[in-house]
Amino acid sequence: MKRIYGLALAILLVASVSFAKNGEEKRKVEERLENAGQVMSEILNMPDSIPQGVLDRAKCVVVVPSVLKAAFIVGGSFGRGAMVCRTGPDFTGQWGAPSMYAVEGASFGLQLGGQATDFVFLIMNERGANSLLHSKVKIGGDISAAAGPVGRDAQAGTDAYMRAEILTYSRSRGLFAGLSLDGSTLRPDEEGNEALYDRRIPAKEIVTGSAPETPASARTLIELLDKASPHPKNA
Repeated sequence: MKRIYGLALAILLVASVSFAKNGEEKRKVEERLENAGQVMSEILNMPDSIPQGVLDRAKCVVVVPSVLKAAFIVGGSFGRGAMVCRTGPDFTGQWGAPSMYAVEGASFGLQLGGQATDFVFLIMNERGANSLLHSKVKIGGDISAAAGPVGRDAQAGTDAYMRAEILTYSRSRGLFAGLSLDGSTLRPDEEGNEALYDRRIPAKEIVTGSAPETPASARTLIELLDKASPHPKNA
């Protein structure tokens, strides 16, 4: 009987630790989503922000808040954020539930200068969006990229912008600008999605499948995008 009692107590202890760990990870992911919404709010309210015509053509938006050089692992760099896409098979509907994403790569480490830096990626066509939903992609390699234009009325119809599948931006020290991130990678953050939705769920299912309920922590980000660009436009 004592052995059974001891075994039951050990199982309960392990379950409690696991539950606490999962709860902590969920809170971290929710905080990341809230920070992404704050970053997007501040960027959209800057005088030199993303051109309206560019945002209207975007299929998905990835926001990675507060990447710190001090947090970089040896030989590379790492940041986590969220991707929100327009719903529907051709990404022309309203903005949907978020999928968590990670950015990795040594190429932007030297450009941060030790400052907290926010990254924004605009996915400009279906091919780029579908590539990101299935696997890790190399920016400027697997997916064509360009530093994004800034300014509400900036002319974004040049060949470089029209050909790019992803436009990349950064904000550091209050300065928002297009930034080349060639060589870095973007990938689905499977652990983040599991923590957020309490089950293992691939990015593709979140974005194009039977969408889960939008987490409360993501509402600011999605409402901002719905207000800033409610209707997509063809390139």
